Amino acid sequence: ELWKILALLYYPAFYFPLLACAGPRHRLGYAAGALLAWGHCGAQLGHRLQCPLGTKVHGLYSALSQVPSLVALALLSLWYPALLLRSLGRGSEPQIPGKGYYWQYLKVLLSKRGRKGSSAKIEESLGARIRSHLCSYVYIPEEGFRLPLKLVVSVTVAAVAVYQVALLLLLAVVPALRIVRAGMTKDVVVLLVQFGLVPSESPAVPGDMEKELGIVRHYLWSLEVCYISSLVLCCLLTGAMLMRTLRMHRSNLRALYQGAVLDVFSKAHILRPSREAIVCWIGFSGFQAAFACLGLLIQQVIFFLCFVAFTFLVVIPLQAGTGSLLFGMIRNMWPFWLTLVLAVLLQHLLARFQFLEQHSLHKELTNRRALHILTFLLFPTNVLVGGLAGVWRVVISGLYNAVHLCRLDISLLHSGVETFDPGYHTYCHYLKLEVSQGHPLLRAFCLLLLHPGRTEPPAPPRDTHLEEGLQLMHPKPPAPGRARLRRIRARWWVAYTLLHNPSLAASRKTALADPAANGTQLGVPRP
Repeated sequence: ELWKILALLYYPAFYFPLLACAGPRHRLGYAAGALLAWGHCGAQLGHRLQCPLGTKVHGLYSALSQVPSLVALALLSLWYPALLLRSLGRGSEPQIPGKGYYWQYLKVLLSKRGRKGSSAKIEESLGARIRSHLCSYVYIPEEGFRLPLKLVVSVTVAAVAVYQVALLLLLAVVPALRIVRAGMTKDVVVLLVQFGLVPSESPAVPGDMEKELGIVRHYLWSLEVCYISSLVLCCLLTGAMLMRTLRMHRSNLRALYQGAVLDVFSKAHILRPSREAIVCWIGFSGFQAAFACLGLLIQQVIFFLCFVAFTFLVVIPLQAGTGSLLFGMIRNMWPFWLTLVLAVLLQHLLARFQFLEQHSLHKELTNRRALHILTFLLFPTNVLVGGLAGVWRVVISGLYNAVHLCRLDISLLHSGVETFDPGYHTYCHYLKLEVSQGHPLLRAFCLLLLHPGRTEPPAPPRDTHLEEGLQLMHPKPPAPGRARLRRIRARWWVAYTLLHNPSLAASRKTALADPAANGTQLGVPRP
């Protein structure tokens, strides 16, 4: 058991030197990273070709399960040499990570371009609304804004984990179903016929059983189709939710960068680092991967049962032309269903034509006595309708929570008890630490301070033959260039924005005991 626990640290310790080579941002580190990436890639290929346990689960599992790691190692094998060549071409100039992005962020922030489109609300068609809703589940990068590396890595790791779990679910069940279908015998079919699981013309007198054997194999094939269809649907839903969470990450980060805390959280939060925020920041990627895998498993169970029920209660009886349990229940209980439908329809019609009086600008309630009498008479019927509505509420809430379980940017609980949701709680503290420590405007301001200004040309030597009065006169300083004015204006805009950004208030040094020590003049405060 101790070795199993220590095995959890094997892959992080094994791949840490490969990723740590990019940290120093030096050509020696890039060269070492390229060598390690090539070595890891070759070792993975050699191990998969020589592993004797490759066919323990399935013949293709050993190859398909290593596709993400091989792709990542291949990308690193190309990325490190590219960084090495760029470092050799740039020379010994110090590299600042993210410098280009911070300049672009500042440029977009200070640009005076007007917003595209009109502010008036235009009524959209149904097709346009459906198209916009579908596009909301596709992440499209925007100019001047980049997601933090932690978020991108978390979503990528979650996608790889979902791929591994889906591959294991597929190759562990589908081949077994095919083996059972191929090895089905007539003795097993006779047993199934005796239990009433397979329809037969003469169940008491078993005959040739060829027709029943074909029916059983068709049932097993239907189970295989239901399993694969539900797994594909679960993978598509999980991928769409991960893409949607990327868009929500961008929206929440942009709002917090602007200081709009209440647009993201239900109550005011102080964006400053804390012990809990650091712990949540460390575990955010693991939580994202675990929640995505757990959501995939729950969705697979739910949708597989739904597909099986629909197939064996609706599709197969319609194909065979035989009766179904579902159709029999509907046929026997049609007065009950008709009563409920008529009761609901009657309430809607009476509410529209008898209990509402239309005026010029508003609607008024009328026939109050008849309304109270109808409420009393329809109380037992509404109890039955409420029972069906309660079942539907449980079903739809279960489906919603199962589909959205992989999303940490929303809470599956009410806003008053959202702190009991560990996923959303971790996400909120992650945002606090990320915004307080990685604000792009603050980093852009630091880059502006570190950016060296243009060196002024040396002053020309004075002419000794000029008169003494002309030498004593101060020459008129030359007008600054447009580039220098633009740079000065940009620095003042950055300073002004940093001063008035409420999300950066916790990072200012305003806790000095003596205000005069920080250059503050003591005086009467302004009204």
